[in-house]
Amino acid sequence: MRVILASTSVTRQSMLKAAGVLADTESSGVDEAPIKHAGTLAGQSAAVVAARLAREKALAVSARHPDAVVIGADQMLDCEGAWFDKPADREEAAQTLLRLSGRTHRLETSIACVRDGEVTWFHGEAPRLTMRPLSDAFITAYLAAEGEAALHSVGAYRLEGPGIQLFERIEGDFFTILGLPLLPLLGYLRQIGVLPS
Repeated sequence: MRVILASTSVTRQSMLKAAGVLADTESSGVDEAPIKHAGTLAGQSAAVVAARLAREKALAVSARHPDAVVIGADQMLDCEGAWFDKPADREEAAQTLLRLSGRTHRLETSIACVRDGEVTWFHGEAPRLTMRPLSDAFITAYLAAEGEAALHSVGAYRLEGPGIQLFERIEGDFFTILGLPLLPLLGYLRQIGVLPS
């Protein structure tokens, strides 16, 4: 049974590969901005928007590959009702870190599996992360060390790198924080025979 990850995320690809899941990858082509904007106008939560994005991405790729099991995933960072996207540049990354400094945020993470244009499985989790208070000097040094990598993550951090130094408390699954609730997904793939049980 062919498995396709509806994402070009190197982190998600690496997690699947390390777990022994042979998956092709393909960009969904879904424009996230209108979905996020519609969610904002409708007063929807970040969790609802993340769930819709995960489903839409998987459905888009499934339309091109109906016989495959397509995995769609998305993650929204919500800090006290404010949503954060990947920073466009280092200045925006610094502003993001200043706003998250000393506060707790949630990573609303959703994953959907689609086959033949139908959502066959869905899962959502929301890890909570508390950043320690950050000085301007630390933020500057951190972003210099991270370079472009800080621009590829919502919140401008990677827990698998120096970003772990930003936090004083983390509540939730490590894989989910990286963008893919891996253990529930592996359970589903075993259930449908993609992986041995």
